[in-house]
Amino acid sequence: MCLVYIDETRFDSMSQDEIDALEDEALANDASLATSGHLIRGQALDAVRSAVTIRIRDGKISTTDGPFAETKEQLGGFIFIEADDIDKAIEIAGTIPMARIGSIEVRPAMDLERRVRERSRI
Repeated sequence: MCLVYIDETRFDSMSQDEIDALEDEALANDASLATSGHLIRGQALDAVRSAVTIRIRDGKISTTDGPFAETKEQLGGFIFIEADDIDKAIEIAGTIPMARIGSIEVRPAMDLERRVRERSRI
């Protein structure tokens, strides 16, 4: 999973032409990853100001506007890829244009179903 973090204040200060060019480049990168067989799914997220954080404590649900943590960069989207190993995943993440205004966190997906099956055999 490539978690795409962007600095929304930097993004908001860009001209519409710069935003359009960056978005076009991101979509072209997604198309390239799809053609090469690496792209499973990708999706941009709405601005962090639209986020709601939900917590359950002592059986009670509470909501807070915005993200859980105050940070300079906010989660802006994700790109779920297929890669042979972490080195290839890092190489692929290096092609994501949004890294120029933020960062890309590369993290392997956990096969939870496999782990549950293995536990049930013990």
